[in-house]
Amino acid sequence: MSQDPKRSDISREMESARKKLVRTVLRWAPEEGMREFSECGVGLIRSDMATASCVSGVYEPSLGFIVQGEKVLQLGDREISYGPLSYLASSVHLPVQAQVVNASPQQPYLAIKLVLDPQEVTDLVLEQGGQARSPVVENCSSQETNCGLCMARMDMGLLNAVSRLVELLDSPADMPVLAPLVRKEILYRVLRGEMGPRIRKFAVTDSQANRISQVIALLQDRFAEPLRISELAERANMSESALFHSFKQVTRMSPLQFQKKLRLHEARRLMLSEGLEAASASYRVGYESPSHFSREYSRMFGAPPRADVNKLRGDQRVPA
Repeated sequence: MSQDPKRSDISREMESARKKLVRTVLRWAPEEGMREFSECGVGLIRSDMATASCVSGVYEPSLGFIVQGEKVLQLGDREISYGPLSYLASSVHLPVQAQVVNASPQQPYLAIKLVLDPQEVTDLVLEQGGQARSPVVENCSSQETNCGLCMARMDMGLLNAVSRLVELLDSPADMPVLAPLVRKEILYRVLRGEMGPRIRKFAVTDSQANRISQVIALLQDRFAEPLRISELAERANMSESALFHSFKQVTRMSPLQFQKKLRLHEARRLMLSEGLEAASASYRVGYESPSHFSREYSRMFGAPPRADVNKLRGDQRVPA
């Protein structure tokens, strides 16, 4: 079967633009880790080696564009693999496990993170009339459509916009004026793409997805307190069964599992950054039994608290 010449030209054009973006990212991210540029809300991520195992973390509302390498994410029972010229949209805070599966010193894994302000999304949706208009018809199941984490392919317009935002790092004098405009264009193009309808669900006031995002915010603020499904359901103005079903669609886990992951992530942070012992950290995040905490910690991170923290402190390549 002959290849469409027009499609082939677009592919060559995108690959050329991608390689140019790779060179720019490498120049501004010469070492492993994440380098943040608060002036434009951009983070550049680099890894020179594939990670041997999954790294647990909490994704905040953001867009993540991969320009080189490949990464696999685990959200509850769902696995998402994305590589060059694909991007990930996280509409809410979500605890995930991530693993870089394709990277080398010659061709490091490179990604661009764009932190999203929910109000920024809401304002643009309202500016467009609040309608979920998109030229692309979604071809995924309803359960995946409602998930708070989704992946799509970049088109030429989006790739160019992302490139222009990163290139502004070379023009700091232009950044205060141009960065907000380019950020708005990127978000506009994402909302016009295949993930637009999903992201709009979380931005539109009183939508079911928006209610679940409010529940997630409440769990984040009060994760150390006893979980009461009735209180969460009242906050969302939903029945308990509807809350449970909708919450699991968005996060791919139950409210209890979500709270547990938040607790364990915070306990790990307390032990790493504040030097707390496991027992003290467990009480701080809401556990009543240190032994129960140790069992759940081992199941999630693959090692008891002390052994895990000692390993992380000795590993210079642990990402932020």
